[in-house]
Amino acid sequence: MNSRSLQTTIIFLIMGGILALALGGYLGSASRQFSDVLIEIQTWVSTRFLGFQDFVTAPRDIVSLRQRNAELETQVSQLQAQLIEMQQRVNETEILAALVDFSRSNPESTYKAATVIGRDPSPFLHYIIINRGSNDEILRGMPVVTNQGLVGRIDAVIADAARVQLITDPASAVNVFLQKADTSAILFGSVTGDISLDMISQNATVEPGDLILTSGLGGGFPSDLIIGQVVTVRTLEFELFQQATIQPAVDFTRLQIVLVITNFRPVDISPLVPSTSP
Repeated sequence: MNSRSLQTTIIFLIMGGILALALGGYLGSASRQFSDVLIEIQTWVSTRFLGFQDFVTAPRDIVSLRQRNAELETQVSQLQAQLIEMQQRVNETEILAALVDFSRSNPESTYKAATVIGRDPSPFLHYIIINRGSNDEILRGMPVVTNQGLVGRIDAVIADAARVQLITDPASAVNVFLQKADTSAILFGSVTGDISLDMISQNATVEPGDLILTSGLGGGFPSDLIIGQVVTVRTLEFELFQQATIQPAVDFTRLQIVLVITNFRPVDISPLVPSTSP
């Protein structure tokens, strides 16, 4: 028997033995072990491949996320700005509606609406700047109000703007009337922005909560404009007059739109006041 025949015979014997073992079920456990090894190797390779893929693509994803985050922040800022603008418009609309109602309920006066465009930067003076001036027939001395009450009066005018002296100004003095006590007094401003009453008759009964209106005396303001309410009263027996602190009806820190009473002309009665000099 030559070597080629011997090799062929050996191969057939091996194949036959493997076939016999397979048919007898002796190769099942080895096959399962081999399959388990292949699965573990596949899992290990897959895990390492995914990790490598994440490592390679991560920088690109971070850049993309940063860009998206910047876009979202820009959108949020734009929406916030739009929300603030809409809120301002709503507030202005509500203020204008209140002023319209006030002017309709007080038809004896004519009004011109004005927007506050400037405020007093000094701690010693109290005034605002409005966007109406002589071109709008605004004159010095005209009263300025809101639907809440008296704000002040026009103190200086240029073509397109005017300065309003607030009743909280230290140089401001307004003749007023205490409705419940049925007596007159004078309202003064102060450096701190507080307002107070002086020259109240000792015979008058003044209580916290009493309403204060302009009296019309002195010719500086029309009568019956609301100013505020009494907070506290100070009475001393040896003094000629009572004094009182006042809570103004107007919130001077939040003035946005005001009304100028254009049909009122103040009267300077100082030449008619008798001189006290010898």
